[in-house]
Amino acid sequence: MAIFDAGDAADIPEGSFKIVDVTGRSIGVYNIKGEYYAIHNYCPHQGAKLCKGPICGTTLASGVYEYIYGKDREIVRCPWHGWEFDIKTGRSLFDGKVRTRSYPVRVDDGRIGIVIGEAEERKAE
Repeated sequence: MAIFDAGDAADIPEGSFKIVDVTGRSIGVYNIKGEYYAIHNYCPHQGAKLCKGPICGTTLASGVYEYIYGKDREIVRCPWHGWEFDIKTGRSLFDGKVRTRSYPVRVDDGRIGIVIGEAEERKAE
């Protein structure tokens, strides 16, 4: 396991994101309500730059004719075909088997670190 520097936390204010390059892969780092999350900037459908899509929310499970909006600013929508992914987990909203890779994030002394496992490091080499 290694931690790769992704910049200063102050550069990603709440509600915003930044795309960084870590070991040759593009990763979006998001600040959601003061917590940082990182996902691969790649849509598993057809390879679009996922993090270039809009950040939004979604409707939650509710009764008939009832629409409850939630997860505000926690969903990213693919700019090509509209596939939606939960930024916190990388899971798609439409199929439990489809996801984009998510990475653990650590913040130490105001610096953001993205945690990459040893197996992933070997793939990147």
